[in-house]
Amino acid sequence: MSDDKTLSDRIDALESKLMFQDEAIETLNKTITEQWLKIDALTRQVLSLSDRLQEAEANTPGAANEPPPHY
Repeated sequence: MSDDKTLSDRIDALESKLMFQDEAIETLNKTITEQWLKIDALTRQVLSLSDRLQEAEANTPGAANEPPPHY
């Protein structure tokens, strides 16, 4: 009888741990998904800003290495 109770307690403990692990995995999965979406949005924003900077540099009048007019 004692062995049955011990076995039942061990199974209950394992089921409890499994439930906690399932919840932890689901929470981590949601967190990773949210972070991936943010990383993707930031990557697109950096690429857009890089393109805009290249356009601005290309449209800058005069060479960047010319001395100022008072020289």
